[in-house]
Amino acid sequence: MQSIINRTRAFIRDEGGVTAIEYGLIATLIAVAIIVGVTAIGTNLEAKFNVIAGYLT
Repeated sequence: MQSIINRTRAFIRDEGGVTAIEYGLIATLIAVAIIVGVTAIGTNLEAKFNVIAGYLT
């Protein structure tokens, strides 16, 4: 019985899983920021190319 209690206490004190989850969340937020930035740049770039194409025709 004491072994189960000690294992439970050790599991509660272990922060390795929490750290991994935090790193995963940070990586997800960075990925979302990159996707939003690339999408915005792509939209602006498309508009500029359309203006240039209009001048060429």
